[in-house]
Amino acid sequence: EVQLVESGGGLVQAGGSLRLSCAASGFTFDDYAIGWFRQAPGKEREGVSCIISSDGSTYYTESVKGRFTISSDNAKKTAYLQMNSLKPEDTAVYYCNVEHLAYGTRYWGQGTQVTVSS
Repeated sequence: EVQLVESGGGLVQAGGSLRLSCAASGFTFDDYAIGWFRQAPGKEREGVSCIISSDGSTYYTESVKGRFTISSDNAKKTAYLQMNSLKPEDTAVYYCNVEHLAYGTRYWGQGTQVTVSS
């Protein structure tokens, strides 16, 4: 059974940092792209960042470039999103997502709330 468990969300002041973790089980980590999405109240879910764990290539949406860093520990089957210089507009529920590189099969975590106060 595929499971993705996010953790690390919370309340932080603007300019602060948080590190989100996504612990995965039930599948071969190297076969997937791992991504972080977020959804703010009243807005559509948007892609924030992703990493191809097999080769380390990464992607960031423009609004988080230079502030967020995605990484993965294949041995621990865990992906991370280090978020620095947080802004109130980063407030959202953050979801971990994995997508099979060949078949496109996708799985989602349950989400973790990130709230940035001004």
